[in-house]
Amino acid sequence: MPFAIMSLTDGAADRIREIIADSDKPVAGVRVGVRNAGCAGMAYTLDYVTEPVAGDDHIHEKGVHVWIEPKATLFLLGTVMDYEQSKMSSGFTFNNPNQEGACGCGESVQLKPADLAEIAAARAAATA
Repeated sequence: MPFAIMSLTDGAADRIREIIADSDKPVAGVRVGVRNAGCAGMAYTLDYVTEPVAGDDHIHEKGVHVWIEPKATLFLLGTVMDYEQSKMSSGFTFNNPNQEGACGCGESVQLKPADLAEIAAARAAATA
C-alpha cells in the first residue's frame, strides 16, 4: 500500500469540487505548497491546476485531485487537509504533525521537515 503524503476530509473534498465547478476555465484540481511568509516563517499555498506540473506528487482521494509541489512534500507528510466554516471566516485548514508553531495572527506557521526514519519505523511496526 503506497504512503499518501496528505489526506482529505469530506469537507475539503467537497470544497475542492465546488472550486472546480465554479471556475471560469477547466480545472483538474488544486496544488498545495508552502512559501516563506509571515512572522512564523511559512504559509500554505493553494492554486488551481489546469494541467499537472511534472514532478508534483499526486493524490486522488474522495473523487478529487490534489497535487503537491516537491519542495512542500517533506513539510506536508501526514497532513490532513480540511475545510472549515464559521460565522467569521472560512477556509482550508491543515492538521499537520510537522507544524511546530504559528504566528498569533494566523497568517503563517513554523514547519519542520518530517522525520523519514520515524515514519518508516511506524510503518514497519504497523505491518509487523
